[in-house]
Amino acid sequence: MTKEDALELHFPNAAVERKTVFLTEQQVQAIQQRAKAKVHSKIITYYVARRSGDIQGYAFFDTHIVRTMPETFVVVVGPDSTVKALQILAFHEPEDYLPPQRWLTQFIRKVLDGDLWLKRGIQHISGATLSAQAITNEVRRLLAAFEIAIPKEH
Repeated sequence: MTKEDALELHFPNAAVERKTVFLTEQQVQAIQQRAKAKVHSKIITYYVARRSGDIQGYAFFDTHIVRTMPETFVVVVGPDSTVKALQILAFHEPEDYLPPQRWLTQFIRKVLDGDLWLKRGIQHISGATLSAQAITNEVRRLLAAFEIAIPKEH
């Protein structure tokens, strides 16, 4: 699935605008402290979806290395800072390591709190530990970036 396909799926009939934020060193430190995950880039690109003038949500695309190969996923965050959707768009590791969609649904309605960790509020996956850890860390990092650095639109 392409970015455009994912945006249309999660924001049907919405006007979607691409935005970019350049993080300051203070924001990087705050995000890392809040998320307990490393910030790999000071540039965050995200998408804001509006329908009839109302914010429908924000979409963040992330690509990272799981073991030796990349995976790309989209996290949709609602105006209330909760995860509305999480979907893997590309996964280049062996299929055995791909987290099932049912596992990804655990993130829906989650916020950045003490439960957003494997073996706490997110169940562990046998055989896909690195994939599960990578996704959970990146969701925490994206939610922290949303909270700290993304201007909230009205």
